[in-house]
Formats: sequence, C-alpha cells, structure tokens
Amino acid sequence: MDPILLFHSLIMGLVEGITEFLPISSTGHLILTGDLLGFLDKEKRDVYEIFIQLGAMLAVVWEYRAKIGRTMAGAVRPGGERNLLLGIVIAFIPAAIAGLLFSKQIKAVLFNPVCVAIAFIVGGLIILWAEKREHKVTVHTVDDLSLKDALKVGLCQCLALIPGTSRSGATIIGGLFLGLSRKAATEFSFFLGIPTLGAASLYSLYKQREALSADDIGVFAVGFIASFVFAFLAIRALLRFISTHSFAVFAWYRIAFGLIVLASWQTGLVNWNAG
Repeated sequence: MDPILLFHSLIMGLVEGITEFLPISSTGHLILTGDLLGFLDKEKRDVYEIFIQLGAMLAVVWEYRAKIGRTMAGAVRPGGERNLLLGIVIAFIPAAIAGLLFSKQIKAVLFNPVCVAIAFIVGGLIILWAEKREHKVTVHTVDDLSLKDALKVGLCQCLALIPGTSRSGATIIGGLFLGLSRKAATEFSFFLGIPTLGAASLYSLYKQREALSADDIGVFAVGFIASFVFAFLAIRALLRFISTHSFAVFAWYRIAFGLIVLASWQTGLVNWNAG
C-alpha cells in the first residue's frame, strides 16, 4: 500500500481527532486539509470521513463510559440521569431533521475553502462576543440542564451544518448564552456528539455502501485509529484548559486561520479548490 497515502490518512485522522470537539470546526479543517493534500477522490474521501468521525465519537464513549453507563442504567428512574438522556435525545432531533432536509444543498454550495474561511472568521467573532458578555452561570452540571434549554442547544447545533461553523462551537457557545458553566456546556456538547456523529456516520455509510472496498481498509483503519487517539487526548486537554481559561484563544485562532486561507486564495499562493 502506498506509504504516502497512509501518511496522508494519518494526518487526516489526526486533524479530525483534534478538531472534532474543539470549537474550531472539524469539517472545515478536513475540507482544507484534504484539498491541500489532494487526498483521495471525492467519493472515497466522503466514505473515509465517515470512519474517522466514528473514531472520534468512540473516543467520547470511552472517556465517559462510566457516566454513560450510569445514565443508561438510570434512564428508567426519575432524576438527573433520565433528564440528561432525554435532553440529549431532544437536542439531537433539530439537527437530524435539518440534516436530512438540507445537507445535500449545503454540500453543493458551501463545501469549499472560501466559504469555510468566512465561517471560521464569523464564528470567531461570535465566540469573542460570547466571552465578553457577562456570563451568569445558572446550570453547573449536565444533569441540571432543563429539557427546554437542551432543545435550544440542539437548535444551535443546526448552525453546524454550515461547514466551518463547528458543531462543538455552536453547541458550547449556545450553552454559555443559556447560562451553562463552561464545563457543563462542553460536556453536553460531547454527549450530544455521540448520537449526532453516530447517526450521521451510519446514515452516510448506508448511502455510500457501494463505494466501500476491501482495498481501502488499511487507509481507513489508519485514519480511524488516529482519530480515536487524538480525539481522546483532545477531550481531556480541553476539559483541563477550560477550567482556567476562556474560549477566546479558539476565537483568535479561527479568525487568523480564516484570514490566512482567504489571503492565500486571493493571492494564488495556494491553489484552493474554491468550487
């Protein structure tokens, strides 16, 4: 198997793992990285991204396996565990519906580096605005989140259909606006990612099942493992980081990165596939 292709797969898996749960947009980074590397053709890359998303999702499941086990066991009893499970289900529904209705149109129009760069910049400005507001915490843990607020976070997640927006960014910042603590907003975003990424991946895998090939197993496996490992590390690092820092650093990163992409496109320094 081509070692360069395996190396590119490792890079793509690393990018997915690091960016999936940070508020900087994994989809945006994958579009830009894949375009820069010339990684696979469009059909195979779409299938490949399903596997690396599953790797990132399983990293959350592994990190929170004890909490998930308690939540599932307590689902039949009134209390925080059942409330959390219901909240996740309710929050998942809006993006699931919006994805089924509009994802094809969005991919056709917005999945290109220039649109991604603009979304990076706009998202960064929104994060800065959110951090400059007075943040009055009314929800300290995910178990305390009301179903009404869970639905609102789910509506925020719909914005992540726009590439470059960031699913984590939309849900975390939405949570902060609703009065969640940084840790509660971040953890709820993690939990919401399990059904969101899982359902999206399985649905996409079913639609593109004919594109699966045994010849690609090695490439997909490298990406899957890299995504799992680096997502696991990123989850732990983010939880440590937000205990003493705001999300402003991610906002400045988004703005700077978006401007660099736009500048490189405008000057022709990088031959981005602008669609």
